[in-house]
Amino acid sequence: MDLQVGVKILLKNEGGKYLVVRRSAEKYPEVGAKWDIVGGRINAGFSLLENLKREVLEETGLEIKDEPKLITAQDILKTDKHVVRLTYLGLADGEVKLSDEHSEYGWFSLEEILKLEPMDKYFKEVLLKFDLN
Repeated sequence: MDLQVGVKILLKNEGGKYLVVRRSAEKYPEVGAKWDIVGGRINAGFSLLENLKREVLEETGLEIKDEPKLITAQDILKTDKHVVRLTYLGLADGEVKLSDEHSEYGWFSLEEILKLEPMDKYFKEVLLKFDLN
């Protein structure tokens, strides 16, 4: 079984809204066009935060402000791999420039995010389990 580590971040702007991105169905046909947060697998030899900052910059063109806060760790068990996903809460502002990994984005309130469909089930678990205010 393959073990992987992923980092994700729920980015909040100065207006109190959160960045959510929709995966590209063309690039990720196995997952589909689900709403999720920015992040990805880590590259060995770099810290978790270095990987997180790289993913945010690559996927959105944004830079994380201050020190993000780790809010949860999740075990994602599949038949061929075990992914440990670490999710952070952090601040970012600026103009989003999406990579080809995502087809659209939006800055939403938590109430608005909970109504988005279809949503990545692991992201939904984070939203329902933790007080993000």
